[in-house]
Amino acid sequence: MACNPQVFSGLPANCDANRGGVNVVYIANKSDVASVSLDESSKKIKTISMKETAKFKAYHFKKGAASFTSTFTLDNANGVNFVTTVLSINFAKMETVKRIEMQALALGEMAVIVLDANGTYWYLGMNDPVYASAGTGETGANRTDVNQYTIELTDESEELPYEVDPTAITDIIEA
Repeated sequence: MACNPQVFSGLPANCDANRGGVNVVYIANKSDVASVSLDESSKKIKTISMKETAKFKAYHFKKGAASFTSTFTLDNANGVNFVTTVLSINFAKMETVKRIEMQALALGEMAVIVLDANGTYWYLGMNDPVYASAGTGETGANRTDVNQYTIELTDESEELPYEVDPTAITDIIEA
């Protein structure tokens, strides 16, 4: 059986400034997200509705301390095709309030919105909940070594993360 042909549009040259990194991460329980809808013309998320008074909570960290990487898994022989996105966040200084939060994240089933350094919002958890896949706490050995918690949150979805229209998050995040 033949596969449907894809429509390729090409990509124009882009001379805009581009920066790496993540500025803020917003996390909510996946079960608190009532619905997510796409704008069919832009293919961006246009609305996110939350249950009752639930909101995404903001997670702040030092500049240069978070990133996410999306990796395709393709196996034509088995018909497997999905994307794994791993969000890695480093929280400076090990302390009780962060230890408690790391434990909650380690056990949670989440939806995540990432604000990158270019001012673009990305949604993780479109198909299945985001889950913690790794974490560490480290003191370092020397005065100049890092003292931090690190957590990796993983999203396995059918597609790359969707961009979120900034107007979709104004009423659903708690700074």
